Amino acid sequence: MAMKKQELIHLHGLLAEVSGHIENRTGDEIDLDSYESLGIKPTSIHKSKTNHKAAVFELAEGITDSLEATETEPVAATAD
Repeated sequence: MAMKKQELIHLHGLLAEVSGHIENRTGDEIDLDSYESLGIKPTSIHKSKTNHKAAVFELAEGITDSLEATETEPVAATAD
């Protein structure tokens, strides 16, 4: 099932909060040039669903790239 625009905007906002939290916690700046070049923010509610979807993917990629770069020890993929 596809996400609705409102859900994408909400996810976009959550990812923006996560990126800010990571930067504050680690002191490292996340490379979000690709995300920022889109010019779409979570508050850009007038932008299309497609625009927010692209922003979510770019933001998520920036976050994961940053986390992978700082990961020093592999985490085992096990269930609790």
